[in-house]
Amino acid sequence: MKKVLIVAAAAGLMSLAACNSKQAEMNEANAEAVADNIEAQADNLEAMADNATNETVEAQLENAADNMHSAADNAEENADAATDVK
Repeated sequence: MKKVLIVAAAAGLMSLAACNSKQAEMNEANAEAVADNIEAQADNLEAMADNATNETVEAQLENAADNMHSAADNAEENADAATDVK
């Protein structure tokens, strides 16, 4: 009887882990979509910097684009870290 309970408990925990894994994968996919969106915004800022007529504005836009690229990288790294098996 104890073996049956242990097997049932193990099966229950494995199914629970699988559910959490699916949710983690969905969360990671969402975070990657956010990172892609941030990257696209950074690309737009770079394009604006290329078209700027003032060097100060160009530098500010390039700095903003660099910050956006860093934010996208951080979002993706955090998503990867959150779904790593512990």
